[in-house]
Amino acid sequence: MMLSRVPSKTPFPAGRVVSTIHRTKVATSRGHSTLARGRHVAKSSLPGSAQWLLSSNNLPNAPSPACIGRSRLLGDGIGAGISAWSTCVRSAATFTITPMGSNRKNRSQSTAAVAEEEDGDLLHLTEGAAGRVTGTGGIDAKAHKEDWMINLGRDSGRINEWLTGPRSYEWYTGVHPSQCPGVCSDGALRSLPLPNLAMVTRKAAREYFDNSWALYEVMFAGLNGEEPFYRPPVHGLRHPQIFYYGHTPCLYINKLRVSGVLEKPVNAYFESIFEVGVDEMLWDDMHKNDMVWPTVAEVHEYRKQVYETVVEAIETHPSLSDDGVLVNQEHPFWALFMGFEHERIHLETSSVLFRETPLHLVQTPHHWPPMHPSSKRSSLTTQPTESVDFPSNRMVSVSGSNVDLGKPADFPSYGWDNEYGERRVNVPDFQASENMVTNGEFFQFVTDGGYRNEKYWCDDGWAWRTHRNMKWPFFWEPSGPSGSNEYSLRAIFEVVPMQWDWPVDVNYYEAKAYCRWKAEKERTSRSYRLLTEAEHHLLRSKEHNLNAARQDPTADKVMVTAGEQFPDGPTGSNLNLAYSSQNPVGTYPASTSGHNDVTGNAWEWTEDHFNPLSGFEVHHVYEDFSTPCFDGKHSSIVGGSFISTGDEASVFARFHFRPHFLQHSGFRLVSSDGEAPATHLFPGNFSGQVAARDEGALPDAVMSNDDSNVYESIELRDMYLGLHFSSSGAEEGVKPILPHPNCPEYGLRFPQRVAELLCTLKPERTNNRALDIGCAVGGSSFELAKHFDHVEAFDFSASFIETAK
Repeated sequence: MMLSRVPSKTPFPAGRVVSTIHRTKVATSRGHSTLARGRHVAKSSLPGSAQWLLSSNNLPNAPSPACIGRSRLLGDGIGAGISAWSTCVRSAATFTITPMGSNRKNRSQSTAAVAEEEDGDLLHLTEGAAGRVTGTGGIDAKAHKEDWMINLGRDSGRINEWLTGPRSYEWYTGVHPSQCPGVCSDGALRSLPLPNLAMVTRKAAREYFDNSWALYEVMFAGLNGEEPFYRPPVHGLRHPQIFYYGHTPCLYINKLRVSGVLEKPVNAYFESIFEVGVDEMLWDDMHKNDMVWPTVAEVHEYRKQVYETVVEAIETHPSLSDDGVLVNQEHPFWALFMGFEHERIHLETSSVLFRETPLHLVQTPHHWPPMHPSSKRSSLTTQPTESVDFPSNRMVSVSGSNVDLGKPADFPSYGWDNEYGERRVNVPDFQASENMVTNGEFFQFVTDGGYRNEKYWCDDGWAWRTHRNMKWPFFWEPSGPSGSNEYSLRAIFEVVPMQWDWPVDVNYYEAKAYCRWKAEKERTSRSYRLLTEAEHHLLRSKEHNLNAARQDPTADKVMVTAGEQFPDGPTGSNLNLAYSSQNPVGTYPASTSGHNDVTGNAWEWTEDHFNPLSGFEVHHVYEDFSTPCFDGKHSSIVGGSFISTGDEASVFARFHFRPHFLQHSGFRLVSSDGEAPATHLFPGNFSGQVAARDEGALPDAVMSNDDSNVYESIELRDMYLGLHFSSSGAEEGVKPILPHPNCPEYGLRFPQRVAELLCTLKPERTNNRALDIGCAVGGSSFELAKHFDHVEAFDFSASFIETAK
């Protein structure tokens, strides 16, 4: 972690809030960028103070009370598990506190990410897990180690050797892919159809399980060596891949226990640490990225045990039979099919993480479906021309109609809770582009300075763009000199020449910026927006739309079509893992409405918030699958991508992501005379809903109910008050946390306990003063005031400072 000493030439005047700017170079995936950030500072003379305090009180990745219990507070030094500013360092978990007056050569080691200071005005300790400071600012090679690297090489390199290059036969803990249901004539393993639950036999359940399990392990055979299992994603919004390698088997066991099929855990510890994934929300448990994870060999052995346990349940549990039974939402084996579809969701989401992983850490695994043949084209230009390298994209009119959303409760396939219920949406006439927007079309936006011009972006989108320093889509890789606008395209396991006629992969913010730019360039009164969920269903082929599927389950094409056959026929598409990449727009026949790639190829962003239908009910086996995301901060996505399988490829599928997230996702242009027939849970569409980790570029705001800055909202202030001052309701008999199983009482008074631990270290005191970095509402500051003469406390948030004062 980086420790900073405030220079004497910039003292904070007493009794008022001031702002300071600190410029720091930040290591990012695209090199070094310079960031500036204002800080609010409050100064108070209190009856006692400390020399150093590195606080967890209000940092962008600070753990929630529920996460604190997992912090390694004992044995790792003070403040273990506390994260540092996302604008200054990539990640940090443990550190040692030393008084300002100590000689550098006596300072203890610090486990931290690397940060570089631009001007030397502040003192930084940037040591790695095995590193040390050498002289005045010089750092030896080992100092560039990061916390997560503690997981590497724990067995003298044997596991790394096992994981480097093509996998051996023993890698597969279930049926080998060459013998697995779904293996095709070309040797590739593809997805089976979505099972019909009206008559489930033991054989059918086992085949779909083997297909799901093997597909997942084939993909993970694409990680080359030990490092990519533990290296956190470049954006820090997800766990490292070792988590997802253990997460899907863990869910099988936990959900089968909840449903009553299994009585006991396979490995209770693994089924705790691998249980909860992350959505990039405010309280992500992202300090897990710095924990000591099990070895890949240990998780591999766990997967063997889980596979055998699930197979035994399928083959022996009395609620299944060889002749077939109806599996509905009340059946205990609904949890098994939940496990299947959960695994397929992570097949897709992990494939995006693979696509974001440095190329030298991945490899194309045997039995993985090939990329679309178009990826092999050579002599592609670096400066594309419309109608030559990518097609013109005309607007096609669509007649309005009523659309009835919702999956019938008795439909014979697995569905997630958000699919059930009903809503009728009246959709007026509209126009939608024939194709999804291609890389070639988006290239024009890039070269015209679209990423440099704030006027095309919403506030949150611009904050995200500047925070990430984005200048082109994430999966475009520069292949020429800076400024030449020459790009290659990153696929899951390869880099290929730029495919100008493939749909562009972008997030919601980028898609909306393009819409504004496109409308300006055309110099007409027409404005552009994204599709809505209801409009999407009017673009689907009438043979496979919602009405057709309700009348005949086989009209939901994935119910009867395996991946290898999905591209065939008049309604063919790149779906259900027919290929492992996108394809040129218009490769397959247009839908009834005259639109291409309505299903498959890439997901499409919509204008809708992810939302519940009328009559929505959670399923008792997985109560928090959808409800945490009914928050107005998640955008619905429709249509599926090339790697969407099972329920994801169903006409009834309803999925979502944060607007700054990537998911093999693109968009098409839509124009209409009136308001978009979209569902918004809160006024506006993602206005002021920037994610916590993308909040860095937002200006300071005055505290109000307007959450344009997440750190200035009343809601977040109240959350911090509950964390810092948990005894505030004691006189009224109000408990700080309502009693419930696994109640996180270990999180109470966490800031004060950090300050107390600091004091027990008895640091050498030169002036008996303390610096509380990220003081939030002041819990640790006031605790320090019991022991030291003076406390300087500052924070990003004006509302936190005003509350503390």
